[in-house]
Amino acid sequence: MEEPKQLKDHFDKKLALRLATLIEDVYPQFDGSGFVKQVAKQLKPLELKDRVAVMAQELRNFLPEDYCDALHILTQILGPENPDEGGMFVHGFQLMPVEHFVGAYGLDDFDASMKALYEITKRFTAEFAIRPFLIRYEKETLKVLSHWVTDDNEHVRRLVSEGTRPRLPWAMRLPSFVSNPKPTLKLLEKLKDDPSEYVRRSVANHLNDITKDNPDLAVAILAQWAKGANKERMWIVRHALRSLVKQGHTQALSILGFEPPKVKVVNFEVKTPVVKFGGALLFQFELVSEAKTQQDLVIDYVIHFVKANGSTSPKVFKLNTRSLDAGDVLVLDRKHAIRPITTRTYYGGTHRVDVQVNGQVLGGGDFELEM
Repeated sequence: MEEPKQLKDHFDKKLALRLATLIEDVYPQFDGSGFVKQVAKQLKPLELKDRVAVMAQELRNFLPEDYCDALHILTQILGPENPDEGGMFVHGFQLMPVEHFVGAYGLDDFDASMKALYEITKRFTAEFAIRPFLIRYEKETLKVLSHWVTDDNEHVRRLVSEGTRPRLPWAMRLPSFVSNPKPTLKLLEKLKDDPSEYVRRSVANHLNDITKDNPDLAVAILAQWAKGANKERMWIVRHALRSLVKQGHTQALSILGFEPPKVKVVNFEVKTPVVKFGGALLFQFELVSEAKTQQDLVIDYVIHFVKANGSTSPKVFKLNTRSLDAGDVLVLDRKHAIRPITTRTYYGGTHRVDVQVNGQVLGGGDFELEM
């Protein structure tokens, strides 16, 4: 069976040829064959971001030396606006090198670059390219975004949130906002009830970023947002608090209606006391209510993975969210596969699995992992 095409493989000689053809249609002097040749000979060993950077670099080499002249040509090949909430890698992924071009070579031409990013984000996204401008021209860029926050186009409004995320995946971090996210909060405040789910999802992810470095500030904001919130805003609150909930953050859980649990774990059993790498951990337990009224419970489990130095590192996994009536008993079990993944290196030894309810660890047991 043929393996599915990776995203990086779309940034190939064919895409270079596609870009060259589009440019030649508006700028006949463009050496399309030379551009394609230069791009193609560099791509094979490269991953996605480096392939994009190569294409952007060769655009710089083959387009007019004056940045604004080159940018004027590129803005003529952007094509129609993205018709969907998402779809950036369906309708406009070929514009990723153009976006990179602006972020890499446009820092000395702020106004022209902002106008270009405004148009690019309607068709692809500008969340990566706007970040160098936020680092060099924080006040000026935030002023532009303060106008875009009420734009009619949802992709532009989403860029206001997504482009300023302190810890945006795949992108450079914004150290200023990691240490002090307050400059972006006025923008998020205006977007928290945005009519577009696409925009609201970005707002939630942005607040979740903030919880990782400034949890008290994020919790205070989200506690305010939760007061009298409709279901759409409460979705933002829940999604933004997801990392803190997994950590058992008491205030975060309280905002969502999960108070300290009145339950106990009984009959906890690790059914696979020895797990061979590639197999699965099996465990089962009973959760007994000790409350006189119904209670809402977030039930997780924590695996303490052995590290190279012999110490352990906990990782929280979702198990269930349930309401438990007074005196009720809930029987739960889980099968957790332990097999190769790219985000963790496993080491043999004694591991532990614990049950965590509303952020409190209530019991568990050990198991051996054999590599």
